[in-house]
Amino acid sequence: MKTTGSMLLAVMLLLSSAPAHAVVLDLSTMSCKQFIESGDDTIKLVLTWMDGWYKGDSDEAIINTEVFVDNAKKFGTYCAKNPTISIVNAAEEILGK
Repeated sequence: MKTTGSMLLAVMLLLSSAPAHAVVLDLSTMSCKQFIESGDDTIKLVLTWMDGWYKGDSDEAIINTEVFVDNAKKFGTYCAKNPTISIVNAAEEILGK
């Protein structure tokens, strides 16, 4: 339950600083190339979502910035080498282990 509350708070904070226009991100169809070209705000949002997704409900609601940055670098390197791969498949390769 702590994880859900923390995630909700994080989303509210992100949305409160988001631009007025709504954007729909379909992560199931986004390619690594689209991800890399999406801009800093979208990249940060997607990486944060993926971090939480792969932690699941069983882990504590803690973001270890050292691990987060390391995983983000791995993800960026993988996507740069594999631009046509979906980010979901890239995330499974990098974070799913």
